[in-house]
Amino acid sequence: MPPRGADVTIGAPGKRRRGGGATSSHEEHQESQPGELGGQEPDVRFTLANERTFLAWNRTALALVVAGLGIVQLLPPFPRVPWGRHVLGIPLIALGAIVSVTAYLEWRRTQTAMRRSEPVPQSVLPRILVGTITGVAALSAVVLLVSAVR
Repeated sequence: MPPRGADVTIGAPGKRRRGGGATSSHEEHQESQPGELGGQEPDVRFTLANERTFLAWNRTALALVVAGLGIVQLLPPFPRVPWGRHVLGIPLIALGAIVSVTAYLEWRRTQTAMRRSEPVPQSVLPRILVGTITGVAALSAVVLLVSAVR
């Protein structure tokens, strides 16, 4: 096994590439891809990390949609609060849609920043999630208290 950080031969004999990983090297793709906003192709490890982050946010979005649907369709109605399930489930479904779209937009912004060797922009997704989930939790407490009042 070659020492860490050493050039590794991948693919055609006699052709040396740095690093490891994908099917093409950083040096082979210095120009931008079609549809991209100029700049240089970032290291494939950063591109793949950006994609993994995008996929993780989409798993979160899917979980929010499923939780909202589960609340609306499977949770028994709250006593004296017939609208309670919808008030709790629909914001979660909407939040899932917002997170999914925002994750794509942030993936694009990050990819563009990496291509241009600019600082990676800060994500707004954590703030969106914290605000909305805190609101849904407070709303849940209100619905439960209203349904428990005799």
